[in-house]
Amino acid sequence: MNPTQAPASWSGRVPGDQEPVGCERPADAAETQPPATSPVGEPIDTERLGRLLGDPGLAWLVERVRQRIARAQPLTGLVSLSNPDESQRRWTERLLGRAPSAGRSLSVRLDTVDAILRRSGVSPDGLAPAVVALTGPVTLHAEARDRAERAWERAYAPFSVLDDALAEWAERIRREGLVRRLAHTPEAAGPLVDAAVRALSALPVVPPTSRATFAARNLGGAHALDDGTPLATLVLSGIRALTGFPDGAGAEWRREAWASAGLLKDDVSSTVLSLNLRGTPALDWMADAGEPAVLTLRCLARHTPVPAVPATGTVHVCENPAVLSAAADTFGPACPPMVCLQGQPSAAALTLLRALSAEGAVLLYHGDFDWGGVRIATALRRSVPWRPWRYTAPHYRTAAAKAAEAPEMTGSPAATPWDPELAVALAEHRVRVEEEMVLDDLLSDLDTPAR
Repeated sequence: MNPTQAPASWSGRVPGDQEPVGCERPADAAETQPPATSPVGEPIDTERLGRLLGDPGLAWLVERVRQRIARAQPLTGLVSLSNPDESQRRWTERLLGRAPSAGRSLSVRLDTVDAILRRSGVSPDGLAPAVVALTGPVTLHAEARDRAERAWERAYAPFSVLDDALAEWAERIRREGLVRRLAHTPEAAGPLVDAAVRALSALPVVPPTSRATFAARNLGGAHALDDGTPLATLVLSGIRALTGFPDGAGAEWRREAWASAGLLKDDVSSTVLSLNLRGTPALDWMADAGEPAVLTLRCLARHTPVPAVPATGTVHVCENPAVLSAAADTFGPACPPMVCLQGQPSAAALTLLRALSAEGAVLLYHGDFDWGGVRIATALRRSVPWRPWRYTAPHYRTAAAKAAEAPEMTGSPAATPWDPELAVALAEHRVRVEEEMVLDDLLSDLDTPAR
């Protein structure tokens, strides 16, 4: 049988219709409801079309046709429905003019439905215009995707003003879909991206300020960067690209990540540990006792003058408190001035070290020999200049050779711009050497100026 022809068992009548298929409609009916027109100009008998395909029992079939039209697929071949209910089975069999079946699925050949519509005169141009007349225009998926992509491109447009590391970050999050996950639609993404770009363009903040004050000043509301908001998530991602702040999780990690760009929850929770810095009555008192001092960002940024540059012109900077504590125990008031980061450099640490560097102090830095340690060193280097203090490839190779039971290195490799060979040595030996393991060497360096 030709697939465009109706089956032989089809009666030639639309289900529920009492007139022969193809008969002229009464003149008064034509006047009250003029027929629809197909896309190629042939009239569609909308009243009979509704009786033929408009019952809910055939909605599944009509929707399958719409899906094929939207995907620009041909309206040929079989479509099937699993586990049809009684209404779906009854109306499908009536449409095709065949005896009811009891199978687990229904199958309909679209070519047959197209032929029924053409031969009956209900839709002379076939199935596609009939479904459009019955249910409304169908948007092609390709056209919808093109429109959506153009809308997303407009939403991403503010990223174009970013440069350097932030331009790379913007390209990366576009590939990874962060903005799409946060905003869901291009209409919501446009204002989100625009606000994020305004915030990131104003960072880092020197001197540091509270996040709420920064948000009120730059984003029109003190709560615009509250934790958990899409904007805070997007800006914090950009801050990590801007400052090199490492991966992490939790409230404390977020607080320090914000602080790396000068945005603070408050001005007293950010602190830095120092030893034997002088220049204020409080610092002089602690230095006379040879005891470590905890300095808050508030005292560094608001009321206290910059600590004095030591006579030697150098300040030793370490990553771990154990080094500074051991130096205080060993040398007391005679120990050369020191600053301890206690991990990632806090806003207080950056404020102190920038001030010392601006006054001419030379900063000598040592950290853990592992990938996390070199990332901390790199983050500090972006904010303030320093020279390595036993923190080069030869020092690492010597320490690794002595550390027989040192733990194996973990994490992703990172560059060491102050000594590219250090990254090579770390990758070769894959042994983690913490500061405490080379403590004697570090103390020996502090011994000479102490004496």
